[in-house]
Amino acid sequence: MDLNTLNQFRVVARLEHLSRAADELRVAQPSVSRTIARLESELGAPLFDRAGRLRLNDTGKLFLGYVERALGELDAGRRAVAEATSEGFGTVRLASETFLTLTGPLAAYKRAHPAIEVELRWTPAEDMGRLLRAQDVDLCVASQPIRAEGLESATLFEEAVWVATPRDHPLAGRTSVSIDDLAGQPFVTSRKGHWVRGLLDRLFAGHGLTPKIVCEGDEHSAIAELISAGLGIGLVPALARRTATNDAVAWIAVDDPGCRRTVTLFWGAGSHLSSAARLMRTLITGWDWETGAPQGNYR
Repeated sequence: MDLNTLNQFRVVARLEHLSRAADELRVAQPSVSRTIARLESELGAPLFDRAGRLRLNDTGKLFLGYVERALGELDAGRRAVAEATSEGFGTVRLASETFLTLTGPLAAYKRAHPAIEVELRWTPAEDMGRLLRAQDVDLCVASQPIRAEGLESATLFEEAVWVATPRDHPLAGRTSVSIDDLAGQPFVTSRKGHWVRGLLDRLFAGHGLTPKIVCEGDEHSAIAELISAGLGIGLVPALARRTATNDAVAWIAVDDPGCRRTVTLFWGAGSHLSSAARLMRTLITGWDWETGAPQGNYR
């Protein structure tokens, strides 16, 4: 059982598809199939169900956790040695559901540490725990809870989430609305997995309702533009409201205590964080989200 075998298993387990895994690994599919078969023979147990499409079974899921931690520790060791023997601080890897919230801290970080390489990865919250435990990323910022063991966290800020409507919308003159007021209204929102969509679904489900969604996508920065164009209404956080330049949108408070988001920074408990990652953690946790500037004299 060598590192190449473990890495191939990890890719196949993630994709649950041999030909796509072979393409990503840049090897022939029969070679990947033989690698997985040899691994299962060595372990004495099948790792995948093969009835219909390939599926990672419970044994495979159990083994995958150990493989991810082992490969993550090896990668962390390589980076620790590189940091100890080379100039500079190396690389920091940050995952987030959206980077619009983090543009200020990221810009300040690069100004202070131009030699550090920053790797950004858009990641749904449901994948963050696995990536942190496997040490595929150093830090994660999420606007919804990450239900995974072995993580540490720091709350960055909490804020209200508003409803944005076109200026000529019937609700535009209201100071607040209830969820019942929003029933049947056309919503512009993000795809499932993003915190905005999760919040919208939870709010409506709490009232026994289902939101009417007329547009869902991955371009979160376009939501306000689509709303101002009259395509529908949508949930937008207070931070975006403060920085908005589009005056064609009306902002209305939602009369529901759950219409809020809590933005949290996560990292692996007990994992080795490089100097680059520790510096970024210090900056982000010390950021003044009201003024958009670091607290104190950050360097």
